[in-house]
Amino acid sequence: MLRTRTTLAATLVVAALLAPTAARAEPAETAGDAIPALTDEHGRALTLRGWNVEDKANRGDAALSAITEKHFRDLRAKGFGFARLLVFWDDLEPRPGRYSQTYLRKIERILDWARKYDVKVLIDAHQDVFGPAFGHRGVPAWATRTDGLPFTPHPDDWFSEYFEPAVQRAFTHLYEDEDLRRAQARMWRVLADRFEDHPAVLGYDLINEPMGELREGEDLPTAARRIERDQLTPMYNRLADEVRSADRDAWVFVEPTPIVGEGVPTGLGRIDDPKVVYAPHFYNTGMEAGADYDPAAGWIESYEQAVTLYPKEYKVPVVVGEWGPLNNSLPNMNRFYREAMASLGRYTSGWAGYVWCYGGGYCAVDGTGAFRTNKELTAEPYAEAVAGTVRSAAYDSGSGVYRLSYDAAGRRGSRVTELSLPPGDWRITAHGAALVLRKDRGRASILAAPGARVTVTVTRG
Repeated sequence: MLRTRTTLAATLVVAALLAPTAARAEPAETAGDAIPALTDEHGRALTLRGWNVEDKANRGDAALSAITEKHFRDLRAKGFGFARLLVFWDDLEPRPGRYSQTYLRKIERILDWARKYDVKVLIDAHQDVFGPAFGHRGVPAWATRTDGLPFTPHPDDWFSEYFEPAVQRAFTHLYEDEDLRRAQARMWRVLADRFEDHPAVLGYDLINEPMGELREGEDLPTAARRIERDQLTPMYNRLADEVRSADRDAWVFVEPTPIVGEGVPTGLGRIDDPKVVYAPHFYNTGMEAGADYDPAAGWIESYEQAVTLYPKEYKVPVVVGEWGPLNNSLPNMNRFYREAMASLGRYTSGWAGYVWCYGGGYCAVDGTGAFRTNKELTAEPYAEAVAGTVRSAAYDSGSGVYRLSYDAAGRRGSRVTELSLPPGDWRITAHGAALVLRKDRGRASILAAPGARVTVTVTRG
């Protein structure tokens, strides 16, 4: 009888905590130079932790075939709830105005897998070195205009191909030619119209790592800021308008040029949309070329200082869309991952590592599904969604303790804070007017009374 009364009392408390409902979420209000949090439809502050998911090798009928349900099952099992899904315009629209329904169905199947495992997805319109006209993926060959300028492949240094005259001119035409502008906008309207109701879709990354054409006498930082100001900003405003005509609720992610990786502040201007996310990448040139991390160089510090200027000025959240070195087993890489994770935790609403695959190179895990050297440091306890205002959140990798402090939302807000836990035994305690509910070994919920000051501690068992 006592057990029945105790169960009934707990049920009544849970019902009371769950009763309030939230209005449609908008970006959180911030004070001073604070960077706002990404929010969900319940107004909860989100933290995204996950990986890019891709199939660059296959196209046409075989497109996306390398991505399987296993990717999403394994992501969630390791404690990750976010995937940045690479899609390619050249596969979506192989001929002008002819959109591949087969490709759209394949994207939808992947989104269905993500939904099954409760993984949020960012759809990324990916390009590398513009597209297939230059031996890569992205913008279709029929939308590539070079004015006959030369292109020389650099198979040992593919990124340097961005500086070939033909590639740079192709970007200029994409930004400036009215018919190509319309084609790019229509492509985004097709994607947003198809997936605006899919529950797995968090948002849309409008173009991966955009570049442009250097003018005579310009150095790279000056050119990058000009391209961002004069070409990317109006492009993003056009594409955001097109997405918003089909999908009112998803977030729109905008990237600067990759030059931000050198600690160069972006020249991007305001994007006139209520749900914009700034989505830089976090790569270091030396480490990409195979060098070890140099803690004395201060790269992480200079990157963080530069990359936070834009979101502070325009009051938009930050999600890093790609990061992670090629050679993660060098002597200083353990320190790099620890310092990078701490830095990303200070100013972002999350990140997607590069890349979730099974093997060598950039792959997060090996063929058995085990983390490759040092990449296990990316798997930490974290609060996927906080129903209230976060006061502090941090994981101490040395002690294996995660601490979260927040002020629970008022009576009109959500009550449910969601925790994600990597594999292992974790003990969760909550102080304040709150209950801890365990879903399974990898998930837990905190139910808090309206306005309560809540402190959550997660300790490795």
